[in-house]
Amino acid sequence: MDHHLPLHHHHHIRYERMFPYLWAYTAVLALAGFCLDSPEDICRGLITIIFSEDSLITDYILIAGPGAALVNSALVTAISICLLYLAEDRLNGMTLVVIGLMSGFSLFGKNFVNIWPILLGTWLYTRYRKEPFGPYANIGLMATALAPVVSYISLDNGWGNPFWGTLVGVTIGFILPPLSTYTYRIQNGMNLYNIGFACGLVAYICVPLMGSLGASPTTHYQWASGYNEVFSLMLFIFCGTLIVVGLFFAGRPVWASWAGYRRLLQTSGRAPSDYLRMFGPAPVLINTGVNGLIGMCFILAIGGDLNGPTLGGILTIMGFSAFGKHVGNILPVMAGVALGGLVMHWSLNDCAVQLACLFCTTLAPISGYFGWPYGVLAGFLHSSVVLYTSSPVAGLNLYNNGFSGGLVAIVLYPTILAIARRRKPVFQDEDYFEHLEHDEPLVPPVPDELTEDEET
Repeated sequence: MDHHLPLHHHHHIRYERMFPYLWAYTAVLALAGFCLDSPEDICRGLITIIFSEDSLITDYILIAGPGAALVNSALVTAISICLLYLAEDRLNGMTLVVIGLMSGFSLFGKNFVNIWPILLGTWLYTRYRKEPFGPYANIGLMATALAPVVSYISLDNGWGNPFWGTLVGVTIGFILPPLSTYTYRIQNGMNLYNIGFACGLVAYICVPLMGSLGASPTTHYQWASGYNEVFSLMLFIFCGTLIVVGLFFAGRPVWASWAGYRRLLQTSGRAPSDYLRMFGPAPVLINTGVNGLIGMCFILAIGGDLNGPTLGGILTIMGFSAFGKHVGNILPVMAGVALGGLVMHWSLNDCAVQLACLFCTTLAPISGYFGWPYGVLAGFLHSSVVLYTSSPVAGLNLYNNGFSGGLVAIVLYPTILAIARRRKPVFQDEDYFEHLEHDEPLVPPVPDELTEDEET
């Protein structure tokens, strides 16, 4: 293919062509930022972002302005792309997930300073294990869900300092690879935000420890509103472009792209479902655009706000469109959260619930694997669990929905299997890192294929 590449590039380079597109995405984020604010405001905003404690929910659009929030997102995305490039990571569907997560969460909670200690910790773990950094780069980036811990300890006047903040960040980055490998197996591919679950467990140990040492982190509700028009226009153009490119400019006939997308809709989405390797770029682009529009319309329909956190949620859904989420398996779970809004004592347009409406899609595989009624049930349960899981960790785990999604998945999966399917629940036996290291094509599994043991 490319014969002039150096020898260490002998591995597959199927998706190396993604880099220019990822850089284009970064440029779009930065450009959008400079369209919304002046350079002086952006610089001032970036300083505000670096010195904020960042626990949930700290909307950078509110505290620093939309320009600075988007430029911070562009910077974090650029750091992520450089890291993946330097680590010689195999690019696949998971890469798109990571870019979606990093760009989304850097609108609330991650910034271009507080992610470094955690990344350093993961790199040190690979040195300690004498393994290449490549397969771990994704884990390190996703582990930055705990970046608010770094900010909080570094900035908390009279309690922590930057040295301790950095040290704790390095420790978190060091322990997350082995922990996430383990938590992946317990959840049996039913919770897509595996790292969010692992980070939640760490936060549940870390925050009480900090409290015992005299800290008192608290959850925040810094939530911007009034940006619906400008952001819905931007999202509409962005998602529309992705769909058009997927249909007409992805190097396949329109009917083939559409047929691929139709096939994608028949999968359960159970992790690992690398849609990029199963179906190629065209169906994934269509899926990403469609899912982004669904997320946006859902927020607007419930009278919510398009701001840092909800845009982060929408970008996360778009990232996972390459790895497990599609309209067929996310809508039932979202409907479950909406149903919760009718009978519970909270309202659908509460800040935390708007986030739950988007991030509940972590449980999409339950809906895809067991059928939509179970998806509705999962969303219904998740909508309440998530409102209580952030308090004990004081909002310091940004992927709080991943944590509560994991709890729901761990309870629902064996229960549904044993009762409704009369099968014996077994642990997922494949290794978490195994599928991060490949980019060759995959054959999509047969829909509804069950791998669980028959009960004897």
